[in-house]
Formats: sequence, structure tokens, C-alpha cells
Amino acid sequence: MLKKYPFYIKSTTILFGLTLLVYALFNLKEILIPIAFSLMLAIILNPMCNWFAKKRISHVWSIILSLLVAVLVISGIAYFLSSQIAGFSNELPVLKKKLIELFAQLQTFIDARLNIDIEKQNEWISNAGKSIQPFIGQTLGTVVSSLLVIILLPVYTFLLLFYKTLILNFFYEVFAEKNSKEVGEILSATKKSIQSYVVGLLLEALIVAILNTTALLILGVKYAILLGVIGAILNVLPYIGGIIALALPVLIATITKNGFHTQLLIIIAYIIIQFIDNHFLIPYIVSSKVKINALISIIMIFLAGAVWGIAGMFLSIPFTGVLKIIFDRIPDLKPWGKLLGDEIPTHHKGEIWGLRRKKKSLSEKIVE
Repeated sequence: MLKKYPFYIKSTTILFGLTLLVYALFNLKEILIPIAFSLMLAIILNPMCNWFAKKRISHVWSIILSLLVAVLVISGIAYFLSSQIAGFSNELPVLKKKLIELFAQLQTFIDARLNIDIEKQNEWISNAGKSIQPFIGQTLGTVVSSLLVIILLPVYTFLLLFYKTLILNFFYEVFAEKNSKEVGEILSATKKSIQSYVVGLLLEALIVAILNTTALLILGVKYAILLGVIGAILNVLPYIGGIIALALPVLIATITKNGFHTQLLIIIAYIIIQFIDNHFLIPYIVSSKVKINALISIIMIFLAGAVWGIAGMFLSIPFTGVLKIIFDRIPDLKPWGKLLGDEIPTHHKGEIWGLRRKKKSLSEKIVE
């Protein structure tokens, strides 16, 4: 029915709906963020629950065992990171002293070459610090909300898996009975694609962490394991995360080593790793059907960060991928799915795009 109305009415309606959606997401973020993380975890654990169910284990115990496996894995990663951070914190005084010395040398260099005296530089730094204070408060608020997520995550995940059939039946009953077959096909295809996409992201992060750590160990960078894992986590944020992940080991090498030889090698190593990630890991491990283009990725990261903070930035790309999966399977929304994707057409509207069918990724094969 909406297609019968002029474009300006349809576009106004869509913009108004999006505005209401963003307003609701912002004001309900304390409630929705734990649910969003729980939904992603439930999607990841669903194949494991099905596997336990095939072993004739009851539905409740299948969910409990799957959650226990997830808790053990997450706890192991958290313990590993905390032990690395503890070792890093022990040397903070030395690192801080070296950083102050380097900063003093930088100020002297700026004073000599750019004729900006040190007092003026300190004034700028003081003003910048005042502008950063609200951001620090927001970050502390994010930490508090993260603790709430940790508490509610297993509860929501258990309930989502327990009521999985009820939720799926809801989608069937919402639509007309004559569309039940199409709804079933969309739900089934979407579930498999989402699972393969999320599993692919986890496998990609693991491989990138190994590559980062190996490169930093070879170059003799301190805290190589911690920096490698953090870089892999930040890699979930395309482009922006990669820049931050590169800046951290370069900064540590600058503080702990003399000269700039190591920093240059780190940059070269990370460029090579990014090349491997973009041209081999993502096409063959992550589901290639849900690749998001660079423009949409950056926009979604900043929009999600403005609405949900740091949690939103990490959730933005997976959920944008989920939206693309859904859009690609609903005829009226296919143009939006193409807009989100990175397939650049070689023909104008009205011509056949003729995209080749791609091979299944490793993550899709694992899910199947």
C-alpha cells in the first residue's frame, strides 16, 4: 500500500519512523544493551544446544551446559587478559616516566621548530583536558552498564534459548497464513546466515590475534600478547579499530625502545596482516554475503557510538550484518541490502547485475 503514495510522503514517513526508533534506542539503552549481547550469544550457542539435544539431553540442561561452556571460555579469556594487564600495570611507573620524558622532548621540538612556546602548549593541553572530562564520565557510565550486562547476560541468554520456539512461532503468527512458507524460508536462511557470520567473526578475531601477537613477538615489542589480543578485539570495528590497534603497539615501542626502526616494522607488519584479513580471512572464513561497505561501516560505528556508547560501537557491525541478511531476503527491502553491501554494480538500474554465486565460507560450513 505504501508504494501508491508519492516519494516525499514515503521518505517522510521512513525518516519519522527512524527518528522514533533512534529516540527509543537511546532512552532504553540500559535495557536493550544486555538484550542485544544476549541475543548474539544465544545465536552463537544455539547450534551447541541442538547438539546436546541430539544426545537426548533435556532442553533445559542443553541450555545450561551450553551456557557453562560459554562461561568457561569467557572466564578463561578474561583471566588471561587480566593476568597480562596485571603485568603491564606493574611497569606503569617506568612507562609513565619515559612517556613524560618523550613528551618534554616533543614540546621542546615544537617550541624550536614551530615557535609555539611551552606555556601556550600547556594551555592548549589544559583546555583539551577539560573538554575530555565529559567523555571520561560517559566512559565510567559505560563501565557501570557493562557490569549490568555481565549480570543479566546469562539470564537473558537462557530465556531466549528456552523460549526460542515461542519466539519463532510469534513471527509465523504475525504474518498471514498464506505467507507462512516464505516466512519459514526467511527465518531459516536468516538463522543460518547469522550463525555463520558470528562464528566467522570469532574465528577471524582468533586468527588476527595470533598474527598480531606473532608479529609483535618477532619484533620484540613488550606486552605483545596483550596488544595482539586487544588489536584483534578492536578489529571488529572496521578501519577505526584498525587505526587504534596499530597506534597502541607503536606507542609502546616508542616508550620502551630507542629510535623509530621498530615502529616502522610494526606499521609494515600490521598492513600485511590487514591485507591478509581483508583478502583471505573475511572472504573465506567470515560469510562473504554480509560484507558491509566502508562508508556504511564508519557511519554505523559513529551512530551506534552516539546512541549506545562503546557497547554500541562493538554491536554496530554484527547487527548491521544481520540487517543486511534480512533485507536481502525481503523483496521490498533488497535495495537497502544492496546499499549496505560492498558489491559495486557495473550496470545502471534496469540492467542485469549478474553477480556470480560465491562459494560457501568456512563459518557457513561449520554451522551446517
